[in-house]
Amino acid sequence: MTSRPTVLFVCVHNAGRSQMAAGYLQHLAGDRVEVLSAGSEPAGAVNPVAVEAMAEEGIDIASAQPKVLTTEAVQVSDVVITMGCGDACPFFPGKRYEDWKLEDPAGQGIEDVRPIRDEIRNRIEALITEIAPER
Repeated sequence: MTSRPTVLFVCVHNAGRSQMAAGYLQHLAGDRVEVLSAGSEPAGAVNPVAVEAMAEEGIDIASAQPKVLTTEAVQVSDVVITMGCGDACPFFPGKRYEDWKLEDPAGQGIEDVRPIRDEIRNRIEALITEIAPER
């Protein structure tokens, strides 16, 4: 892993889970980590309930745009974290892959999205201690 690891979050629509994870990692790790996110079938916009849930944490993901998953994004990443994208993610030897089983916030209200958000934060905090601890 490089001195500044690159983490790629992938879910189907790149509108909820992966955007919340990217927002948390950027917010909590700052410039110690390069953060990417993408979707195998990107939506037209980020889920407004995910935006609301993250705003409650003081993290603004409103300007984020869902992006299509590319082979290049996987190639430049040290860690690839998938969230329900199945076999759509290309595999390259030497990369660290994790599959986070998280409920999809699509179509859910804020009360149901908060626990998903909180689980993502817990996983991000653990990831940071592994790949980019403060010096």
